[in-house]
Amino acid sequence: MAQKNLALVTGANGHLGNNLVRLLISKGVPVRASVRNIKNKEPFMGLNCEVVQSDISDKQSLINALLGVETFYAVGAVFKLWAKDPKKEIYDVNLEGTKNIVEAAAEAGVKRIVYVSSIAALNYSKLPTKESYGQNPDRRDMYYNSKNDGEKLAFELAKKHKIELVAVLPSAMIGSTAFKPLSVSYNIISLILDKQIPVETNITLNWIDVKDVAEGCYLAATKAKNGERYILANEKCISIKETTKIAQDLFPDLKIKLPLAVPKPILFTIAWFMEIGSLLNGKAPLLSTKDIAMFSGLQQDFDITKARTELGFNPKESILAVKEAMVYLKENKI
Repeated sequence: MAQKNLALVTGANGHLGNNLVRLLISKGVPVRASVRNIKNKEPFMGLNCEVVQSDISDKQSLINALLGVETFYAVGAVFKLWAKDPKKEIYDVNLEGTKNIVEAAAEAGVKRIVYVSSIAALNYSKLPTKESYGQNPDRRDMYYNSKNDGEKLAFELAKKHKIELVAVLPSAMIGSTAFKPLSVSYNIISLILDKQIPVETNITLNWIDVKDVAEGCYLAATKAKNGERYILANEKCISIKETTKIAQDLFPDLKIKLPLAVPKPILFTIAWFMEIGSLLNGKAPLLSTKDIAMFSGLQQDFDITKARTELGFNPKESILAVKEAMVYLKENKI
């Protein structure tokens, strides 16, 4: 017999997915957690939830996981900014995954999808940016393109299949329960603590506590208007240099140095050499020429009035989120 109000969370062993599973359980929502690798049990130790296998690239596995589900939190996606073949490994997987997500939900009789998009799908030509400014016109990055095109496709398919869908757009999530490998955003905090960011890039991030994003997802499921998108972020971004200063003040014994300012041409040269290394070893570079071209100097500032007023979204301030994340990483030796 189907459980009333059963929720499915895909990508449930990821940073957001796992914290969302924990939040839903704490609210008394029956949860089915879906993962690609069913053998990875560590993130679910002591949690009262059903764990099933599914993959966004396999529609039938999604249909099986969604049977009896009312609310589908579509968290699972490829989240990386670098790949040897970015179109095939990032863009194609996320677009095919989005198509499968909506079609499987429609076939399984799901009532509402909370589709996790990204601040990558926002237009930064006027700041602070808001949902109504539309999609990001910058087409230089395959992950960004996948989030922009994926979100548009999700809304189109939801309309076609007459299924409710709302999109949430989180910024750089850090903090709380986390497992290795760390997410792209959280790894930056780890690199700062490990003194592995020596040069100033003028890259800013809009830090947000992952627990606040999980809460925002739940609020979107229960309060959001069908067909709408909501930014789940803080108003102001913080530079990596300012984030490093927080680490210095918090852990003076680590003797962390502030990143050195270098001319932009030298930054591009450093990044170019890192990319060459990545093509040889298959690991993502710490810095790419595209990162500098797209993000150096970009202010990721947001108007979150819509999420505040329509959902009751009220995130903790970025600086507090950063401090808590640093303490968590240090205490848990992640």
